[in-house]
Amino acid sequence: MNEQKKQILNNTKEFVFLTLNNEKSGHDWFHIQRVVNLTKQIAQQEIGQVDAFICEMAALLHDIPDEKLNPTPEIGEQRVINWLESQPLAAVDQTAILQIVLNLSYKGGTNNVQLETIEGKIVQDADRLDAMGAIGIARTMIYSGNHGRPMHDPAKKTRTNLTLAEYRSNEDTAIMHFYEKLLKLKDTMNTTTGKKLANERHLFMEDYLKEFFAEWQGEK
Repeated sequence: MNEQKKQILNNTKEFVFLTLNNEKSGHDWFHIQRVVNLTKQIAQQEIGQVDAFICEMAALLHDIPDEKLNPTPEIGEQRVINWLESQPLAAVDQTAILQIVLNLSYKGGTNNVQLETIEGKIVQDADRLDAMGAIGIARTMIYSGNHGRPMHDPAKKTRTNLTLAEYRSNEDTAIMHFYEKLLKLKDTMNTTTGKKLANERHLFMEDYLKEFFAEWQGEK
């Protein structure tokens, strides 16, 4: 990676840190750091040529256009475009990064866009892995508290075939979120390394839920 690309990465890290450092919903700078680290780990394990620069840039910027963090999706998208255009990036690199950033979100399972590049698949896996396991559980609880969503309500049942509006409505509970998203992520992984890590984190969440319901019922 040349010096110019290293400087662009440093500039982008500063931009994302200043934008998300005070975010309290689980989409903060530490989430970005974890996704970047997972991205690097997966990229190193993948067979074939991977553009490390595109991977890291997309991992850094992936939450900037998030609908939950912007007044409108259009405003979020424009923030990413403006940043990319402010940097000395080749047009092909801008396009590659933007394509990943705008299309990797889970969106309650309603996102039908299939990322075609290995870089996109890697960053998508990394982002979804951070919604699983011990970190995923912690982030679910933080997000629920931040949005007034209860931890658990036995009267509420898991919803199916949700529209994006229903998924974003906060009419669920933290525990419902496991069944509506987290436990489904394992089967959406793209890469060999992503699948392995997802299996491990999935088992951890299943064990957590067993313990949670046993304690909820006063069985232990």
